Amino acid sequence: MSTIARATARTIEVFHHGRRVAAHTRRYGGPRHGTDPDHMPSAHRRYAEWSPERFIRQARDIGPQTKALILAILARRPHPEQGFRTCIGILRLFRGLTADRAEAVSQRAVEVGVLSYDSVTSILRHRLDRPSAPPTADGEPLLHANIRGSRYFH
Repeated sequence: MSTIARATARTIEVFHHGRRVAAHTRRYGGPRHGTDPDHMPSAHRRYAEWSPERFIRQARDIGPQTKALILAILARRPHPEQGFRTCIGILRLFRGLTADRAEAVSQRAVEVGVLSYDSVTSILRHRLDRPSAPPTADGEPLLHANIRGSRYFH
């Protein structure tokens, strides 16, 4: 066996090929686990600096509807961290937009309950954030031999 863990009353140690690679103070109360940033891959260390407050602040700078969208995304997940990548993607989508358009897209997403990056992208692509024009009637009724008229139903 190449990796071994040793637990004492005060520490947890991990050995790999007989060499100690990690040592942590043992926790008995409070949080059950923790991550030492030095033990994380370098690509993951930057994620450790993210927080819900960071995304909420960035969204608030765009407007209240965008803030509501980000809050809804974070609240929907069992752990807010699971929504971080979605928040980053959506905020990145909004970079090239006016605040009014980003707000309209955010409002639409919250109204219909679509809280994913792909759904917000679809709202943008299909311009679903814009109010649709009411259907216009031509004014002239259709006259055709196959139209039964009101007398048919009496």
